[in-house]
Amino acid sequence: MTGTNGYDAFEGAGDLLRALSAPIRLAIVTELAQGERCVHELVEKLGAPQPLVSQHLRVLRGAGVVRGSRRGREIAYALVDEHVAHIAADAVSHAGEGP
Repeated sequence: MTGTNGYDAFEGAGDLLRALSAPIRLAIVTELAQGERCVHELVEKLGAPQPLVSQHLRVLRGAGVVRGSRRGREIAYALVDEHVAHIAADAVSHAGEGP
């Protein structure tokens, strides 16, 4: 832990967890764990409206969870780091274990 209050790493972790707090964002991360996807592929896979998927991708990009790279006329999204995929998978697995 560094910084003046010793909680910098915890603040960063809190920011990451807030970025993952929406179920659709967890679903996006889970899908991107399989490889790069364009928005239309995510829309098809998740069954969510395109504006909603784009909005949540914007949140994930802002949090540094995903990055976009131009693929012709489209942008392909990918996880910045596979650790996030593990966090999402563990959270989903834990939630499925029940109380």
